[in-house]
Amino acid sequence: MIDTACSLLGCGIDPHVELPQEDYEGPPPRWCPGCGDHGVLAATQRLLHDERLAPERTVFVSGIGCSSRFPHHIRTYGFHGIHGRALPIATGVKLMRPDLAVFAVMGDGDCTSIGAGHWVHAVRYNLDMVALMLDNNIYGLTKNQTSPTTPQGHPSNTQPRGSWLPALNPLSVTLGITNASFVAQTADWVPGHVYATLQAAFRHPGFAFVRILQRCPKWTPGVFRAPAQQMALTEILVHEDGVVEPEVEQYYKTHVAHDPSDLDHARHLAEESDKVRIGLFYKNAANARYEETRRVPVHTAEDKIRLLEAEFDRHAV
Repeated sequence: MIDTACSLLGCGIDPHVELPQEDYEGPPPRWCPGCGDHGVLAATQRLLHDERLAPERTVFVSGIGCSSRFPHHIRTYGFHGIHGRALPIATGVKLMRPDLAVFAVMGDGDCTSIGAGHWVHAVRYNLDMVALMLDNNIYGLTKNQTSPTTPQGHPSNTQPRGSWLPALNPLSVTLGITNASFVAQTADWVPGHVYATLQAAFRHPGFAFVRILQRCPKWTPGVFRAPAQQMALTEILVHEDGVVEPEVEQYYKTHVAHDPSDLDHARHLAEESDKVRIGLFYKNAANARYEETRRVPVHTAEDKIRLLEAEFDRHAV
């Protein structure tokens, strides 16, 4: 039975949990100095603390890549999966244990290349979970190969003369999928906004897709250099029902008024621009959620053994 707090704000919450933030911190990460993953990890650990998520009722699932080391550095349950498969694993966890808070963490190659089919259907299923796509525009862990989000013309080990194709736009793709219910973008160089976006995503009742623009100091140091150094090149989407972070809005003066219930305007804003736009592009809490339409019955240990035996008998030779 899902408790009231779970139904209102997402699962895994325990109002009696008062753990210090350090209790959510696992072994120190081994990412490169200056990697944007460090800031995202810190914001995530702060979220777990502030939302009083019980570690034993919280699960982080990842694929393969630098960002997919996440489960090793957070003291909750975790599953370090294989390349591109974070979302189907997270889907299975959520369907069998809807009382858990589930986070899927992926890189751009992990999500938009080998995992692209899972990404499309996870958005359509609209399970109540948070999906973080840390996008550094390159395959980093495997040492500098072109990914679907690599800018056209950017050289890599696989395309030394530059990426041949225009970069895939994860926001436009997600906003074009049937039953999309929460699509946001943030950037590691605006840490307050990263936290506020994660909080809004977690509190959304449905599949929350968050693209995090993340600097890679080793392979793509110049990709986000301009917006990270020039505040006027980072636009903040503002609305009372969006990602609200007054301090960020005070320092970043370039604002765009956008109602996140307006899907057409969201798709327009997602198109390429000379500025980086961060904020909540779209939100619809009324969309059907897969765990509501496909309820998985809770089985006892004895039930599971009986069902397994029946399945084995069915396939016996």
